[in-house]
Amino acid sequence: MKLKALCIALSLLAIPTATSAQSPFDQLKQSAGNAGKAAIEKRVNAKLMEDARKNQCSFKSGTDVLEPGCDKKLRNLTNALVEAKKQLDAGGVKNYKFEVSGHTDSSGDAAKNKQLSEKRAEVIVKELVARGVPRGEIIAVGRGSEQLLVKPDNTAAKKAKNRRYEIQVRL
Repeated sequence: MKLKALCIALSLLAIPTATSAQSPFDQLKQSAGNAGKAAIEKRVNAKLMEDARKNQCSFKSGTDVLEPGCDKKLRNLTNALVEAKKQLDAGGVKNYKFEVSGHTDSSGDAAKNKQLSEKRAEVIVKELVARGVPRGEIIAVGRGSEQLLVKPDNTAAKKAKNRRYEIQVRL
């Protein structure tokens, strides 16, 4: 009898208590919060993608040197990031980064294209930081020709569309 009581007592100790386990209400609240953050992320990324496409700066061929005339476009991109940050903060989203990804066409050496795309993305990041975007909130990533918008890029116009940068928020 004592042995049976001891076994029952030990088995009860192994069961988590209600205070240490997450209640179904807490789980539901967390799921709703995650869904809300995902909706904010999707909305912000759609707007950032649109703004980046409208405000593309050109680079001198084969370099990371900006062509003249990008100042207004870079101001527009900065304003888009400031607005995105407001939306993220208002939605309670924390620990996010803005990612500037550089892209190239498929011409030339893939490794060199990847390096060039990263250098170009970094140029855009530096320009945005100079206009007030906090450096700790933005990163540069080179994608090379991994994510072509237009396939095949066998004409000058198609290649030009693939040489771009994109901006997204990453949670």
